[in-house]
Amino acid sequence: MGRWRTAPFALPEPGLTKTTLPDSIDATEALLRDGAYVADRSLATVLFLALKMGRPLFLEGEAGVGKTEIAKVLASQLGRRLIRLQCYEGLDISSAVYEWNYSAQMIEIRLAEAEGVSDRARLGDDIFSERFLIKRPLLEALEPGDGGPPVLLIDELDRTDEAFEAFLLEVLSDFQITIPEIGTVKADEPPIVIVTSNRTREIHDALKRRCLYHWVGYPDVERELAILKAKVPQAPEALSEALVRFIQKIRGEDVFKAPGVAESLDWAAALSELDAVALDPAIATDTLGVILKYQDDIERFNSSRIKALIDEVDTEIRAAK
Repeated sequence: MGRWRTAPFALPEPGLTKTTLPDSIDATEALLRDGAYVADRSLATVLFLALKMGRPLFLEGEAGVGKTEIAKVLASQLGRRLIRLQCYEGLDISSAVYEWNYSAQMIEIRLAEAEGVSDRARLGDDIFSERFLIKRPLLEALEPGDGGPPVLLIDELDRTDEAFEAFLLEVLSDFQITIPEIGTVKADEPPIVIVTSNRTREIHDALKRRCLYHWVGYPDVERELAILKAKVPQAPEALSEALVRFIQKIRGEDVFKAPGVAESLDWAAALSELDAVALDPAIATDTLGVILKYQDDIERFNSSRIKALIDEVDTEIRAAK
């Protein structure tokens, strides 16, 4: 079988306008910034190279540091369709790539029998044709669209097993998928591929070799504050700075799950809803569950410990002025 040229679901989402790929690291950084994503120089560099070279980008890091958001911003800013494959334990080909519409095939067979069709070879070719194929994210991503190749997000790959990871090798190296009943489906233009992992297990080297790699770490105070200003502009500046410095200190503690940037944004939004203009021990204690998701971690920070951390934050802010 040759390449599939068009499909209804391959068209870009309404309202998206196609944008050319950035032609420099600075342009990549600006593209992300226009999408309210504040990236450091190293991330902008590896993303530019991935786009320029047509290579998948493998992003690894703690949960909530902004790995998934990169794919969303790229799709939005480039005017491309975002196709997301959310990985989970037990993910298989029928959920990720394709499956046959068995009920429709059976109806077709019954109709053929009723009409007296006796050419089994022709019937077999008919029921194993594209119109009976249910296309899942990986197969969809190989199809063209008016806005250009889509952005394929393979999210939290570390949640799958090694068998599925091995299957991805063909997809990520040749941007093609082999369907036994039909043949090989190959993309005319490779999609933009972002693969993320929270590193709950190691991903095999064979897959990593097919990608460019970047570790997305927690931002420093300055960049996290810039992220908050971009994402939660309604939060008072003094509150945002105190909040960021407080969370930075939490990350330095021995907690089961340190709060990510996503939790910083949630907390800033929550405190803004409460009309807070500064970070005080009472409101921090009452809303600690916004940034800490395990009871053992919450119990570690009693009201006196929270007050001590806020005092440290206030001292740092005064010293910085």
